[in-house]
Amino acid sequence: MADVLDGVRDHYRATGLTERLRMALTAFGPEDQQLTPQQLGALDQFHTRGLAATAELAKLTEVNANMSVLDVGCGVGGPARFLAATYGCRVMGVDLSEPFVDAARYLTERTGQSEQVSFQTASALELPFDNARFEVVLLQHVAMNISDRARLYREIRRVLRPGGKFATFDVVLNGEAEPHYPVPWARTPETSFLLTAEATREAIETAGFRTLAWQDDTEAAKAWAAQLRAAWPPSSPNLGVVMGPDFAQLAANLGRNLIEGRLGILTAVFEAVSMKT
Repeated sequence: MADVLDGVRDHYRATGLTERLRMALTAFGPEDQQLTPQQLGALDQFHTRGLAATAELAKLTEVNANMSVLDVGCGVGGPARFLAATYGCRVMGVDLSEPFVDAARYLTERTGQSEQVSFQTASALELPFDNARFEVVLLQHVAMNISDRARLYREIRRVLRPGGKFATFDVVLNGEAEPHYPVPWARTPETSFLLTAEATREAIETAGFRTLAWQDDTEAAKAWAAQLRAAWPPSSPNLGVVMGPDFAQLAANLGRNLIEGRLGILTAVFEAVSMKT
């Protein structure tokens, strides 16, 4: 387990990330100029379809200002900032990568949201929160890096209040064909732990959830991948700042895997229910 966690950390090592972001953001103006979550959308939404996917997932989950939200595997904090700005809710983000968390705090200072959005370094398998702390837990393109799905979903269930909602947007395996590597979440198969959509659903429901919404968003992801390829290289700061110079190859392989039917994209929302005894 420790070796796998180290491998995931290495994939998201992002040495010097905050300084790279600082330099890239000069494209928007001087350091003291406040930015909006929308301006950062091309570089802080680390999942297929970017900001549009976060917006759709939040709407499907019916997020509102009275909710306390946890973003597990928050990356550099884009979804957390968007939710807080759009709905007025308080959001906590956690990520395994310390450089990502440092960058998330820096970007949140740049958007003036530090009082409403906060971050800390933590494992999704050991969330540093009391039981029943949150009304909503968000998980976007994170589970692919986690081998112990049962433990992941139990931990999410633990920190949710009864009736709380768990919203996931994830890459799933289609059939038995292995994906082409490298991909955005793993450069080798050793840190990639994909499940099929149905196996994902079974694991989540077993952890104490009831399905509220279930969508196959593979076709929308294919269209997004094609648009990304056609517009490359982008003129504004993008995820290449976060993931490094090979991001174009990682994204291209994701698109290829989707087109070849090796991978799919799942959007789903669940309600926390009482566990069976």
